[in-house]
Amino acid sequence: MENSHQPCNRMDWEKLGYDVIPTDYMYMMKSNKDGIFSNGALAPFGNVQIEPHSSVLNYGQGLFEGMKAYRRADGGVQLFRPEQNALRMQRGAERLLMAAPSVEQYIEAVKQVVAANKSWVPPYGKGALYIRPLLFGSGSVMGIAPAPQCTFLIYTNPICNVYKGRTSPLNLLIDDRIPRAF
Repeated sequence: MENSHQPCNRMDWEKLGYDVIPTDYMYMMKSNKDGIFSNGALAPFGNVQIEPHSSVLNYGQGLFEGMKAYRRADGGVQLFRPEQNALRMQRGAERLLMAAPSVEQYIEAVKQVVAANKSWVPPYGKGALYIRPLLFGSGSVMGIAPAPQCTFLIYTNPICNVYKGRTSPLNLLIDDRIPRAF
């Protein structure tokens, strides 16, 4: 699959914002019927095929994490506590009755996708490579039930250091008396 985005060697890192900038690779791994994840692999960034009966589309059975990879002054790339993101994903998956990758699988997948997209990590001080791990019920279900298969997907996107699009504070209402769903 050919990417239709600007190659990173032509990026103007000075104008980097919070825009959608597809990178070269994503990582995907699926669970089997026993909830065991295996055979994860890098793939060219692109669309994901999903069943219309999937639990994520019908019942919202999905969650995400977010983390960043930074370029160090010496040119290396650094992650900050990926094991904490992995543990948080496992806790969320447990609440949503989903299979989750092990901490080791999670960290290895993050390292692979960052290494594959290393040229998209902005220069030191210019931003970060945002890493978006997703876990969602991809197996088909009719009725409310845990998904028989889950998909773990990670994509990346270069971003600036400061969110440039917001000029006013958020105005939120939090009401803990009304549940989201029954």
